[in-house]
Amino acid sequence: MSDVKDYTEEVQELFIRFLISDADLFARCQNIVHSEFFNRKFKPTVDLLVSHSTNYTSIPTIEQINAVGGLKLEKIENVTPDHQNWFMDEFETFCRHKALEKAIIDSTDLLEKQRYGEVETKIKAATQLGLVKDLGLDYFDNPKERLEWIKQQAGAISSGWKGIDQKLYGGLNRGEITIFAGGSGAGKSLFLQNFGVNWSLAGLNVVYISLELSEQLISMRLDSMVSGYAAKEIMRNVDDVDLKVRMKGKGAGKFRVKQMPSGINANDIRAFLREYEIQSGVKVDALLVDYLDLMMPIAAKISAENLFVKDKYVSEELRNLAMERNMLLVTASQLNRAAVEEIEFDHSHIAGGISKINTADNVVGIFTSNAMRERGRYQIQFMKTRSSSGVGSKVDLKFNPDTLRIEDLEEGDEDAQTVTSTGLIDQLKRSGSIKADEPAAADTVSQSLQLRDFLKAKK
Repeated sequence: MSDVKDYTEEVQELFIRFLISDADLFARCQNIVHSEFFNRKFKPTVDLLVSHSTNYTSIPTIEQINAVGGLKLEKIENVTPDHQNWFMDEFETFCRHKALEKAIIDSTDLLEKQRYGEVETKIKAATQLGLVKDLGLDYFDNPKERLEWIKQQAGAISSGWKGIDQKLYGGLNRGEITIFAGGSGAGKSLFLQNFGVNWSLAGLNVVYISLELSEQLISMRLDSMVSGYAAKEIMRNVDDVDLKVRMKGKGAGKFRVKQMPSGINANDIRAFLREYEIQSGVKVDALLVDYLDLMMPIAAKISAENLFVKDKYVSEELRNLAMERNMLLVTASQLNRAAVEEIEFDHSHIAGGISKINTADNVVGIFTSNAMRERGRYQIQFMKTRSSSGVGSKVDLKFNPDTLRIEDLEEGDEDAQTVTSTGLIDQLKRSGSIKADEPAAADTVSQSLQLRDFLKAKK
C-alpha cells in the first residue's frame, strides 16, 4: 500500500533527487520516467535526465541539472537498500497513477468520436506501466520442474488429426496463432469448422467467429460433420439429426458460433469473449476466426489496400489476444494469384506478404485439385512451424464431400501424390488418340510437363 497520499511538489522533487543520486537506481526506473508525469517546473529537468541518459548512457552532473532546469537540487547521500525499495515502490505507483490520469484526459475526444478501441488501449497501457520485476527463468536451475510445467501448463493440444500432431510435436499450443492459408474455395472455412468439431468433441470450449458465412449456414455444416448425414439429407432427417447432435453434445465442450461484421478488430472479439464468459460462465479454450484478412487493426489508421501493414497489426493483435487469454487460436488467410498454378507453397504465396508469417507460430497451406477432390483428398503443407521441425513437410487427409468431415487417412488409402498423379495420367490417356496437329495436343504436352514437375518435386 502506498505511503504517499498526495504527489505535491515536495514529493515530486524528492523523486527527482533520488533519480539523480544513483545512476543504477535511475537505470532501473528509466523505462517509466516521463516528464509529462511531473509538474511544469520539473519538466526541463526530467527531459534532460531522459535525453542525456539516452544519448550518452549516463545521467548528467548536478551542475548540468541545475543549470538546465533552473533549480537548486541536491543529491541524497547514503541511500540505503531500504530507501531504494521505498522509492521504487512509491515512484512506480506515482507513474502509473499519472499515466492513468493522462490516458483518461486524452480519451475525452476519442469517446466523443466513439473510438472505444483506442480508449481501451490507452487505459490498458497505463494500468500495465511498471518497473521490471520478472527476471525470467534460470536455465540451469531445476530443469525437471521447468519441463513438468511445460507438460502440464503449456503442453500441445491435439488438433484432432494424428498426421498434423506428429508434425507439430503433439499438436497446437495455447497462446499461439496458427494460420491456414488457401486460395478461394480451397476449404479454409471447412478446416476451421473441422477444428471446432474436433476440439469441442474432445471437451474443449470453442468459439467460432465468422466474418463471412452466417451462423445458420455454419451450423448446418456442423450438423453434417457431427451427425454423419450429407448436407442435402439434413432437412429430410431433422429429427434424427437433432437426436444425434444433442447426444454428441452431452459429452462435448461448448461450441459457440457467432457472425460478426467484416472490418472488426481484436478488441471487438475480446469484448465478445468477455461478455460470453460472463453470461455463460464458460471459460473459452479455443478461438477460431474466419478469417484474418477481413479484420482491421485496433487503433492504427491503415488503408484496407495496404495489406502488408494491416495484416501485420491484425496478426500481432490476435496473437496478443491468444497469449493474454492463454487459449488456442486458429485463423485463415488467402493465398495470392501466384499460388493458383503451384503445387507447393512458400512465403511468397501469402496474400499481403510476409508480415503475418513473421508473427504467426504456424502457417499451413491447403492444397487440393479437381482430381484430389473427386477422390476425397486434401494435402496440407507446413510453411512455418515455430515449435517443431515440420517446415516443408506435407500431410495428406481424407475428405468426405457429403458430410464435409476431414479425417486422417486410413491404412491403405491413396495419398494426395498418388491421387494427383493418377488424375493426370487418366487425362493423358483420354487424350492419347488426339493427333499432334490438333489444338488439344498442346494441352496434353502441358499436362505431361505438369506430371513430370509434380513427381520431380516429390522426390
